[in-house]
Amino acid sequence: MNQALSSDHRTSSPLAQEFVQFAVEAGVLRFGEFKTKAGRLSPYFFNAGLFDDGAKLGRLAGFYARRLLASGLEFDLLFGPAYKGIPLAAAVAIELARLGRNVPFAYNRKEAKDHGEGGTLVGAPVRGRVLIVDDVISAGTSVRESIAMIATAGATPAAVVIALDRQEKASEDGIDKPWSAVQYVRDELKLDVAAIATLQDLLHYLSHSSAAELAPHLPRVAAYRDRYGV
Repeated sequence: MNQALSSDHRTSSPLAQEFVQFAVEAGVLRFGEFKTKAGRLSPYFFNAGLFDDGAKLGRLAGFYARRLLASGLEFDLLFGPAYKGIPLAAAVAIELARLGRNVPFAYNRKEAKDHGEGGTLVGAPVRGRVLIVDDVISAGTSVRESIAMIATAGATPAAVVIALDRQEKASEDGIDKPWSAVQYVRDELKLDVAAIATLQDLLHYLSHSSAAELAPHLPRVAAYRDRYGV
């Protein structure tokens, strides 16, 4: 096992560990064999759409809010890209307000509306420094689309917050790149990215868990990180 990859799961923040445990217990973070968009067979799968009731969504929003408040990121508005980003942005706005930071939010619809308020943007006026709220960054496509909408509205894309950073090589036309989708957003799109947890945090959780049923997954996830990790 590559030493650089195998050693970095020894440290992790309490918030990240609490989140990974929550995601596993909620059945949102699953282990097995899953085919990714890049055609890889991944030993784990994270599906934020399974935070599908009030209690789970509320707790998820709490993790986002705590991560944002600790990040030092400066923003004036939350933006949720359709579709998964819509409930996320709304829930995070509620939780931030509960914690004393009342921030407006907006989101987009996939098809422009030609009656009523019209257009593709819904919610608060999109202005100032805008923080994009999403579940993961797979290829950066959603972020690029959000940047275009935010810029067209006359606002400034400021940063992105996601639940999980997979920390793996991006793939284009079946060719692995030496950078991840998150690194692409940071380096090429010039946006800060904050993640509640990363693949490194998942490895740390698996390596320290006392749950016997999780033990077989550590070497598989570590091997996947060794092959595709950045």
